[in-house]
Parts: sequence; C-alpha cells; structure tokens
Amino acid sequence: MEIILFAILLSAGLGFFAYNAWKVRYNILLGQDLDRSDRKGERIKMMLLVAFGQKKMFTRPIPALLHLALYVAFVITQIELIEIAIDGLSGNHRFFYFKLDGFYTFMISFIEILSVLAFVATLAFLARRNLLKLPRFTMKELMGWPTKDANFILLMEIVLICCIFSMNGADEVLYSRGGSHVEFAKGHFDFAISSCLGPLLFNDLSIDALHVIERVGWWGHILMVFAFLNYLPYSKHFHILLAFPNTYFSNLEQKGKFTNMESVTNEVKLMLDPNADPYVAPANPDEAPKRFGAKDVTDLTWKNLLDAYTCTECGRCSSSCPANITGKELSPRKIMMDTRDRLVEVGENYRKHGKGFDDGKSLLGDYIKEEEIWACTSCNACVQECPVNIDPLSIIVDLRRYLVMEESKVPSELAGMLTNIENNGAPWQFAQTERLNWANED
Repeated sequence: MEIILFAILLSAGLGFFAYNAWKVRYNILLGQDLDRSDRKGERIKMMLLVAFGQKKMFTRPIPALLHLALYVAFVITQIELIEIAIDGLSGNHRFFYFKLDGFYTFMISFIEILSVLAFVATLAFLARRNLLKLPRFTMKELMGWPTKDANFILLMEIVLICCIFSMNGADEVLYSRGGSHVEFAKGHFDFAISSCLGPLLFNDLSIDALHVIERVGWWGHILMVFAFLNYLPYSKHFHILLAFPNTYFSNLEQKGKFTNMESVTNEVKLMLDPNADPYVAPANPDEAPKRFGAKDVTDLTWKNLLDAYTCTECGRCSSSCPANITGKELSPRKIMMDTRDRLVEVGENYRKHGKGFDDGKSLLGDYIKEEEIWACTSCNACVQECPVNIDPLSIIVDLRRYLVMEESKVPSELAGMLTNIENNGAPWQFAQTERLNWANED
C-alpha cells in the first residue's frame, strides 16, 4: 500500500512541477529573439564560477558563508533523497546501507553535519530579515507577499531538517534495539549527529512510538521535498534552478556597451549609401513593424524575461544603486519583480484567450513609472552586484527607447542636452569655436 501511495505522490509531484516548468518556459519564450550561442567556453566558465562556485556572493562574506551552507546542504542532501525515492518505490529501507557499508555512515553523517549548518544559516537569515531588519530587506517593494515568501521558504527548510533528524534519530534507537526496518538487525548506525540526538530525544519511547516517529520523519521529508519543488515556480527561490542557464547566457560584452537597434541601423545605412533605393520594398511586407524599444514584456528579449524569473530579490542591486541611495524612485530589484509579475499576467492571458490578447495594460505605465527609469544613471552598479548576472539596465534602456522614439517623451533637462549636442556637438550651450576661450580668461 505504501509503495502505491508513494508512486502516486511521486508521479503527481513530478507531473505538476513539469507543468509549471512548461508554463515558465512558455512565458520566457514570449520574449524577442536573442543570439547567445557564441563563446561557449567562456559561458561554461562563467556558469561554473558564478552559479556553481558562488563567486559574486563573496563580495559580502557573512551572507555568502550562510548561503554556502544552505547551498551545499541542498546539493548533497539530494543523495539521501535518491535513497528515499528508491526505498519508496521498492519497499526497502536504507537501500544503500548494505551496499556502501562504512561509506554509507560517512555519507549520512556528512549530510547531517551540513544539515546542522543549514539549520544555523536558516535561523540567521530569519533573524536578518525579521529581527535585524536590514535596510535592503525593508524596502517598499518587499512589503506583503515577497516578505512572506522569503520567510515561508525558510520555515519550510527548518521543517525539512527536523524531519531528517526525526527519521535518522528514531531509526538509530530502533536499530540499537533490533527493531529497525533494516532486516530487524541490531547494532548502531553511528551517524554523526543522530547517534547522539536520537537516544537523547527518543530513548524512553516504545518500539511502536519510534516506528511512528521514523515514518513521520520519512514521509515528512519526502512530502516537504514535493511541496518545495512545486512551490519553486511561484517563488523567488526558482533561482536555485534558473541560476545555471541564466549565468550561462550572460552578456559577455563589456559593461556599458549598449546594443544598437537593427531597424535604426538599417535606416542610417540607407541614408549614408548613395546607391541605396529608398523606395525598395521591405523583405517581409506583411510583417508588422517592430516597436522601437519596449513598452511591454513581449518587447523585451527572452534573456530579459529569464532574468526576471531568476531574480533572487536579495536587494544587492538596489542597495548599490546611486539613484536609490539618494532617495530616487528607482529600485533595480523592483524593475525585475515588476517584469516578472507582468510576464506571469501576460502568460496567463495568452493561454486563456490566445496569443496576442490585449488586456489594456503594459509594463511601462501600469507597473513601472517613467520617473523610475529616468532616475537611472546607467552606471551598471546593479549589474555588477547581482550574484546571478541579472541585467536590469538593459530593461531600463529599452523602456527609455520606447519613450523617446515612440512617444517623444524626454525630460526637459535631457531635451536641452540633446538639442545642444545636435546644434553644437556637445552638451554645453555654446559654439565649438568658443570652447577654448576659457584659456584666455584672466
């Protein structure tokens, strides 16, 4: 009966996750095409250093070490999860125990030590958010659901760790009494933590009570994993999976190098080419002209949308942004969160009503205000600080391009500067012939 129940839960858990992962992929592919298939060696190196090696996290050592404890524990614990899955489908208990012998004790002990470190790190992260109230965790864009999401996932991790030690601790006492599921053998597992914690907590309990605790721990562990897996697509913690492709497809060009719009470039080439025919028919006459810049998420590239889903909401970008620091409206983290929220909304509308459905809303205006994007200094501090190579600046630039080229909306200060550049070749309001007059002044 347990095998059937486990198989049903496993199939349902993996199936629901696959469906949610498909929706995320569908949403990301709503973005414009972008070629990031070049320089594969550099991209693999970038992924290994930034996503796998956590390189950029260590610009801030304390949170980096705490995160490393959680990260390593998450990765290594998957070994125990594989064993639980095999046990659940086969009806065995501790499938690897007799096959790995002494190495099994070492492996589970290592997992337990990592779990203790992860437990400490989780408590520290909860304290940083809720007791210390670090400034980057109290910004207005985190009010409401984002804060609840962060706390909820941390509490889930605590429950998961407690399930691990309940399972191992009760099993340790059962094994010492000859009542274990492991062929009712008698002895000691000698796990690093459970060999001490188990007798301390459960030594006075009966065999039946220990079996209940062990099963609760075992089922609690796997159910928490299923819940966590299917919660990920709705949470900022989806970066656990998306950080790897996102860093692989990073922009490898020098920071500060802006992209050219192909449509504008072609127009300039036509203007400069004396042999060009300005009346030649377009290559695809039936194709709707592309928008200059971006007004909604479908105008952005698929990499921009992947960035939005990968955002960890850590706030390093906003805490380093000079505009945000000086009290401006701009928060790069909010830009990414708004982009993701709008993308989810658009994706749901497309799946319900058909691709191209217009709900009368857009990313620019309904989610992101003009004041926000014009506050940006284009300094790339947000890009530099992001631990998973997210690029909020590229979204901001495309939103600006739309305002300038489609709506002719430019702040008065900028309009004056552009006029001076057009007339004088410089931002200053005097002729080129007068630029060196300062040298003759007394």
